[in-house]
Amino acid sequence: MAEDDDIPLTGAIREKLVATKQAWARAGRLLTGVHGNPAVDRLPPGQTLVQDWPVLDLGVQPEVAPEKWRLRIEGLVQAPVRLTLPEFMALPQAEIVSDIHCVTQWSRYDNRWQGVLARDLVAMARPKEEARFVAFTSYDGYTTNVPLAEFLEEDVLLAHAWEGAPITRQHGGPVRVVLPRLYLWKSPKWVTRIELLRDDRPGFWEVRGYHNNGDPWQEERYG
Repeated sequence: MAEDDDIPLTGAIREKLVATKQAWARAGRLLTGVHGNPAVDRLPPGQTLVQDWPVLDLGVQPEVAPEKWRLRIEGLVQAPVRLTLPEFMALPQAEIVSDIHCVTQWSRYDNRWQGVLARDLVAMARPKEEARFVAFTSYDGYTTNVPLAEFLEEDVLLAHAWEGAPITRQHGGPVRVVLPRLYLWKSPKWVTRIELLRDDRPGFWEVRGYHNNGDPWQEERYG
C-alpha cells in the first residue's frame, strides 16, 4: 500500500479461495498440454471466449479516491517518478485495442483501453543499465512481477479507461496495468508502485504455485 495515503479497504483476503487456487496449481487444473502460436491462434490453449468481463480479486477492494491516487516509479531509476492522477492524465495518451486472457480459463476479445504507454512512463524514470525486472504493488497489497522487456512492449499501458469510460473500482480503477500478452493476473489492478529491479521478485501468485512468466500460448499457468 502507498506509504502516505490513507486508502480505505473493504473486505478481506478470501483465504479459502487462495487455498483453492493453490490446489489448482498443484493439480495442474485446466492444463491441456497444447502450445499455441499468437501469430496464428487468437485464442490460447484451454481458454473459453466470453462477452462479459468477470470480476476477480482477492476479496479486498481499495476505495482509491481520484485525488488520493499516486503512482510511484522507483528502484533502479535515475529520475524517480511520482504522479498524481491529474499529472498522469496530462501525459501523452494512447488508445490500445487488445485481447485479455485470465488463467481461470476465460478470454475476452477487442478491449479498448485508454491510458499511458508503459514505455513512456519508464522513459520518464530513466532506468539504470542494470534494471532487468519490474515489481508491481497495488493498493490492496497485491504484488506481481514481469521482466522489464515485457513491460516495454508496444501494447502495454497503464489504463484509466475501458470502452470509453473510466475503469470502475471493481476492475482496478482509477488506474490498472494492462499486459495483454500475459495472463491477466500479471496486469495488477489499483496499481500504485512500479519498482525496477536487477533481480526478479516473484509476487503473490508466483510464490503460491503460479508460473513466473505467465504466457497464455505456452500455457504457463503454473510453475
